[in-house]
Amino acid sequence: MAGQCLEDVDYEKDLGVVVSKYLKAVRQCQESYSKANRMLGLISRTIKYKNQEVLVNLYKSMVRPH
Repeated sequence: MAGQCLEDVDYEKDLGVVVSKYLKAVRQCQESYSKANRMLGLISRTIKYKNQEVLVNLYKSMVRPH
């Protein structure tokens, strides 16, 4: 490409999807798990009234999308 070498990378993130050079989904799963786990921690630290109905709604809206 105009005399420049392209660098070799292990993974690339595009539109929120992580693609490795071997097309494995391991990195994508790790990042999704990490985000969901952070959301669970946030809920655990900030919610004082831990009613089952409240926790289920928070889980469905904040954790499950990740």
